[in-house]
Amino acid sequence: MVRTLLVRGLLLGLLAGLIAGGFAFAFGEPQVDSAIALEQAHAAQEPGHDHGEEELVGRPGQKAGLFLATGLYGLAVGGVFALVYAGLRGRVGPRSEGGLALAAAGSAFGAMILVPFVKYPANPPAVGDPETINSRTALYIVMILVGLAAIAIAVATARRVTAGPWARWVAAGVAYLVPVVAAWLLLPTVDEVPEGFPATLLWQFRLVSLGTQLVFWTAFGVLFGWVSDRAARRAAAVPATAVSPG
Repeated sequence: MVRTLLVRGLLLGLLAGLIAGGFAFAFGEPQVDSAIALEQAHAAQEPGHDHGEEELVGRPGQKAGLFLATGLYGLAVGGVFALVYAGLRGRVGPRSEGGLALAAAGSAFGAMILVPFVKYPANPPAVGDPETINSRTALYIVMILVGLAAIAIAVATARRVTAGPWARWVAAGVAYLVPVVAAWLLLPTVDEVPEGFPATLLWQFRLVSLGTQLVFWTAFGVLFGWVSDRAARRAAAVPATAVSPG
């Protein structure tokens, strides 16, 4: 069963990654082009700038590589998701296959994407100091770990509460928000947006970046849940149809 779930996760993750890549291509690439144009215009004004230097990979190649990147991202995430999903079945979350898939995908989006985004939103080209990329990456990973830990704490808290569903939801929500809000407040802020960078372009890029992840996790959760529900119904129907008369 785990092998079946793994193959399902890989294939549907790849499909969802390509769907997200289409969204990023349609809505994100214009912002990237604008940011690169600003970066090149700024660099051209600096003393000693070499006007003859060329990019190792041109924009057409970068745009084609976008789908490769989102496809590989979908493969990796889909495989990990399938293994986690196999461990969650029958233990936590909704009992239906589709409901569990949607709940797990939504939780993953909240913990791994939304929580870090609030503290460290994505930036377009020309924003950010290359010398701080390692520290910024480390802080982003810390926020992801905080989000995942908050999910685990919230689930454990909800399972310990014996009162009604409202009490469990409130307790889980508080248990989730406490570590997340603490990390938002305590971790250092990173603000490397250069003076004069268009605020509209910055936020359009950030919203498209978040939207790309939302499209991926929505598509993946729906597809994985739908296929899992169909597989569960077929498996439930096999014993009834396999019994021969007499």
